[in-house]
Amino acid sequence: MLNDEICKLRDKLNESIINEEDYEIIYKLSVELDELIAEYYRHELGLKRCIKRNEERNTEMNIVMA
Repeated sequence: MLNDEICKLRDKLNESIINEEDYEIIYKLSVELDELIAEYYRHELGLKRCIKRNEERNTEMNIVMA
């Protein structure tokens, strides 16, 4: 799941920072983490849109059936 991947990568990034690893490694991990977070929000937004469309269709069907 995306949540798990985000948590693991965040921990890896934090560990790299604490261990004062090379800037390029830290930067690479940071970019990867940003991409996963963006993917998570795109996924969540898509789900919310889908739910909203279904609710709108159900409302329309209830009006037509009334």
